[in-house]
Amino acid sequence: MLTLLQILLLLAVIATAGFVRLALPVAAAAFAVMLMILTQYGSLSGILLVPIWLIFIAVTGFFLLAPLRRRYLSHPIYHMFRRMLPPISETEREALDAGDIWWEAELFSGRPDWQRLHNFPKPALNLTEQAFLDNQVEVLCAMLDDWQITHKDHDLPAEVWAYLKQEKFFGMVIPQQYGGLGFSAIAHSTIVLKLSTRSISTAVNVMVPNSLGPAELLLHYGTDKQKNYYLPRLAAGDEIPCFALTGPDAGSDAAAMTDTGVICKAMHEGKETLGIRLNWDKHYITLAPVATVLGLAVKLYDPDHLLGAEESLGITCCLIPTNTPGVDIGKRHFPLNLAFMNGPTRGKHVFIPLSSVIGGPDMVGKGWSMLMDCLSVGRSISLPALGTATCKFSALMTGAYARVRHQFKTPIGYFEGVEEGLAVIAGYAYMVEAARVLTAGAVDQGVKPSLASAIAKYHMTECGRHAINAAMDIHAGRGVQLGPKNYLGRIYQATPISITVEGANILTRNLMIYGQGAVRCHPFVRAEMEAAHVEVEHEGLQQFDKILYSHVGFMLSNIIRTLIFSFGGERLVQAPVTGPTAKYYRSLTRMSSALAFVSDIAMLILGGDLKRKERISARLGDVLSYLYLGSSVLKYYHDNGAKPEELCFVEWSLTTCLYKIQVAFDGFFANFTNRPLAYLLRFVVFPFGRHYTPPLDKTDRQIARVLLSPSASRDRLTQYCYKGEGSDDLVAAVLIAFEKMSAASDIYKAVYKAVREGIIARYSVFSQQAEAACAKGVISQDELEIILASEAACKHVIRVDEFDPDSL
Repeated sequence: MLTLLQILLLLAVIATAGFVRLALPVAAAAFAVMLMILTQYGSLSGILLVPIWLIFIAVTGFFLLAPLRRRYLSHPIYHMFRRMLPPISETEREALDAGDIWWEAELFSGRPDWQRLHNFPKPALNLTEQAFLDNQVEVLCAMLDDWQITHKDHDLPAEVWAYLKQEKFFGMVIPQQYGGLGFSAIAHSTIVLKLSTRSISTAVNVMVPNSLGPAELLLHYGTDKQKNYYLPRLAAGDEIPCFALTGPDAGSDAAAMTDTGVICKAMHEGKETLGIRLNWDKHYITLAPVATVLGLAVKLYDPDHLLGAEESLGITCCLIPTNTPGVDIGKRHFPLNLAFMNGPTRGKHVFIPLSSVIGGPDMVGKGWSMLMDCLSVGRSISLPALGTATCKFSALMTGAYARVRHQFKTPIGYFEGVEEGLAVIAGYAYMVEAARVLTAGAVDQGVKPSLASAIAKYHMTECGRHAINAAMDIHAGRGVQLGPKNYLGRIYQATPISITVEGANILTRNLMIYGQGAVRCHPFVRAEMEAAHVEVEHEGLQQFDKILYSHVGFMLSNIIRTLIFSFGGERLVQAPVTGPTAKYYRSLTRMSSALAFVSDIAMLILGGDLKRKERISARLGDVLSYLYLGSSVLKYYHDNGAKPEELCFVEWSLTTCLYKIQVAFDGFFANFTNRPLAYLLRFVVFPFGRHYTPPLDKTDRQIARVLLSPSASRDRLTQYCYKGEGSDDLVAAVLIAFEKMSAASDIYKAVYKAVREGIIARYSVFSQQAEAACAKGVISQDELEIILASEAACKHVIRVDEFDPDSL
């Protein structure tokens, strides 16, 4: 009879082959050798011998003999796959093809190469970029009075517009050869971040020309003539651009636009010209009210076949001077009390020559792929920077305010309820900075990170929303009274804007991150889809069979790896570091394997329905997203010298990410329609129930306390925030009060101790207690002066604005 040890040896061979992903022939050979050894030298005999060999020969023969496998496995699955697979529209195909798949594909593989992550260059500003940040950006921030801009003028001052043009803020992404600054993506991101901590209205006006718009499209697709004419003018601010995509009937489904262009001939500049007759109605277009050149996406038609046999030519991008007859730039929208320029644009029977197509006639009908490619870059930078700014500025100011504001003779930051909110702010500030740097750094390496940019846009703006909500809770009444002294109000108001634009967050989470990510990141699914669409069936089947053969091995490997990890095998993962963060690399690898395994099962069972079951797929997207955010934190911590004092931020971030991954899996298992299979999946991934927990109160306290005292860690966490100049600037005033209060901490304690011990009387006003303490010799005269200066500074920043009724 086969002994237990021999059974375990055979299972060990299978487990090892699956864990290291041996090719099927190699794995079969290893199993056969072990089987022969046990047959010859072990007690493998009797009634079990023949069945084991027969099963082994049948299974390996079935998979290794291509004709047999193709007839009885690949052929039926192929036809089922063709029936289940939903049709892919041309716009969907272009969206899937847009941009590049990068680190996120490693996370989807079930076996991420952590050394590859560590080998990515650390993004950094060069000397020119750093000088611009320290000088021009600092000067610009000092020029900005956000209350004046948003409440009174509803526009930037003329001198600010002039300075933006003079210093080429609109030409950050334009190369120097065209008169631009030629800055890196990390510099672009950092500049937007800093401006956003001073005035979001200004930041948006700056970031849009440098994101998805004419300059970016011209750089990648424009003709030499278009580049040479427009790019220097855009860089100098002689032209103000906007790009019109969204319309009343086409928001998230931008490809459903009803704006049209018709190929025709008409008189242009005194002669008959082949061109396009345009009609459009767009809204929500940033910079439209002040734009001099309009980028426009329309559906192009050629009913008279002037260009060829096709009548419907597809989405096309054009560039139109706004003074062209028939162009109406409209009036202004009023986006949540902010003053950045945003409005509608319309056109009726506007004729442009064919040379106005971005890229010329050769790019007719290629507008959607152009837009998707450029969006994969722009979405990596601007809105993630804005979300990061929200978190960092909330950390800077809320930590200071929570130290300055006292209740019950204690800074409010030391109460556990407030501490919880501070931890959310501090933790997200660290996490999003890590993701910002990693994602912008990918762009600087020549990557167009289409999926990573969607993850960054969604999660970093959502983190910003959580951070500003916590900041407002802690500031309480101080935060809800609008006025020049309210440094949070406009950021709070602006938050839904970043949530909404460049792909609304609901759409991004429910359709894009996993809907596109599963197809783009999976090593086999996209190829299987392409094979299923091959018109000649036997050719498609041959392709499909080869891919399916590899896919089956991939899926079996992930099942084995997930089981091994779930039963304590995480230690088998080779982490790229030793020490306290090694466990997080292992845990992320475990969850990566689980995602690959569960994704294969979900796609196998649900097929095309997975695309329509948005909440199911969104939860798997959450798993992928938190794997990305967690790995960003590990990379950031490693790149910045693995400072022990910042380990608490890594622990908070990774604990949060792993817990949210678990919550996403729980939601998936609870709602998966095949209930027996759902229970089985849950058992394989979490056989002992819940494994991860939210951050402990101790960890919350550690990172919250960083915000409550001056330190190098606090400075790094709030780096790139504009901190104001002079006591008349309220941001600067709060930070001055924070410094004074922190410096006087021991003096305050001495006074409170004297009160408790009855040395001095308990006065209702603290300054009276301090004066009494000085009189009794508890503190010195110099210490009294420090206390009084601290109290005065604190009272100044705690008070809110008051208005005459008629002044508002």
